[in-house]
Amino acid sequence: MAKARELRDQARRQLNEGEDPALRRKKAKATAQFEAANTFAAIGAEYIEKKMVGEGLAKRTIEKARWHLDLLSPAIGKMPISDVDPQMLLAALRKLEARGTYETAKKCRGFASRLFRFAIWKGRAEHDPAASLKGALTTPKAKHYAAILDPGKLGELLRVVDDYDGHPITKIALQITPHVFVRPGELRHAEWEEFDLEAAIWRIPEGKMKARRAHAVPLSRQVLSILEELQPHSGGGGYVFPSFYTPKRPMSENTVNGALRRMGFSKGEATAHGFRATASTLLNESGKWNPDAIERALSHGHSDAVRGAYSRGNYWEERVQMAQWWSDYLDQLRSGGVVIRLDTAQND
Repeated sequence: MAKARELRDQARRQLNEGEDPALRRKKAKATAQFEAANTFAAIGAEYIEKKMVGEGLAKRTIEKARWHLDLLSPAIGKMPISDVDPQMLLAALRKLEARGTYETAKKCRGFASRLFRFAIWKGRAEHDPAASLKGALTTPKAKHYAAILDPGKLGELLRVVDDYDGHPITKIALQITPHVFVRPGELRHAEWEEFDLEAAIWRIPEGKMKARRAHAVPLSRQVLSILEELQPHSGGGGYVFPSFYTPKRPMSENTVNGALRRMGFSKGEATAHGFRATASTLLNESGKWNPDAIERALSHGHSDAVRGAYSRGNYWEERVQMAQWWSDYLDQLRSGGVVIRLDTAQND
């Protein structure tokens, strides 16, 4: 009753002041609705759906944007986007740095900057506080992924993988990784529609590549056989290596490395990414293949500016032969055959 009398008296005061209480409530409701629709999180969701999805950006790019929004939202998601200043955003980014995820923090700053520019275009913000934070975050040290470079030890790892008794999709991911030279994220996000098994080609769209350049991977007979083994598990479409929990998401980024640890290989001995260094080193040491063909197979930019200026084509025919030779060589190592020094192959 006391509360009701208080509201009654407030309404009378407003009427005496010439303001209609009903109109005031409508204004308050409209203000609340406006503020709710203009929070950092709400504008972020709108930016992703209307701008990114609307422009047909790659699924993986959109997934990363949603992830970046989720990382920033606990700190500033409920704030009106026009109220977020550089120090507030920096505090949110520092929390990510405190976890050791320096590169993620930098990418979140870039995402926030694009989001603020979108809000400015829509007339819902006046400035981009992320722009003033350029250079404020910690630059992470370049990563060097552990890799097995000794052919005998590589053969040992391949045999251990064949005996892996964990989830069958994890085992197949472990088996295929040494053959295809791609980055772990590119393998995890592979979808069946990208594979032409008859032509033995995997075509990775540019949105999934680190260099944002479409990439084609020649598939050896061994890889085709592994994919055939995988089809009963995930061959109905979608991700080739789906999450254990839902086929709508790819396998976790920690799955393959976690399996390597369970098999007894430490972080300093072997990593999923390190198989690229293994292939690069041993293929170059073989003396059989054009270094530019190896670099193209790894989807690397040219490390030598002059070499890049004179390079032509993508060395497809050579890469097809190299992919089959490499898979055959891995089979030789797996079988425990005599390992011949690769540099003697130059005299073959």
